[in-house]
Amino acid sequence: MCLFRFSGLPVVEDGKVKGIVAEKDVLHRMFPGLEDFKDGMVAPDYDSMLTQYKDVVTLKVADVMTSRVITVDPDMHILKAATVMIRHKFRRIPVAEDGELLGMLSLGDIHKAIFQYNISSNMCGTS
Repeated sequence: MCLFRFSGLPVVEDGKVKGIVAEKDVLHRMFPGLEDFKDGMVAPDYDSMLTQYKDVVTLKVADVMTSRVITVDPDMHILKAATVMIRHKFRRIPVAEDGELLGMLSLGDIHKAIFQYNISSNMCGTS
């Protein structure tokens, strides 16, 4: 994920979407969340936490992935898909039909499509 700059990837088994693994899923295994600070932890010792890296690299995808997957249908209007993503605070979402992964849609894809639509509409003289 780091080498190819993917912030998240779908987890697929037998052609069906089973989960999503994101950078934040791995990072949450290495570093404390806000709830840890509420429980009386004054200041985290990040140096000692970095030594836990060896424990994280032995984990399997199933150990860190989000298994409750929300998908969008390939026929869904792009603005409705964007609404689903924003509502769930996703930067990417699987496009699936009957549980079968067809692709991934990112906020960048949506921005690009809207930009291209606006450019082509202006070039054709329509608004």
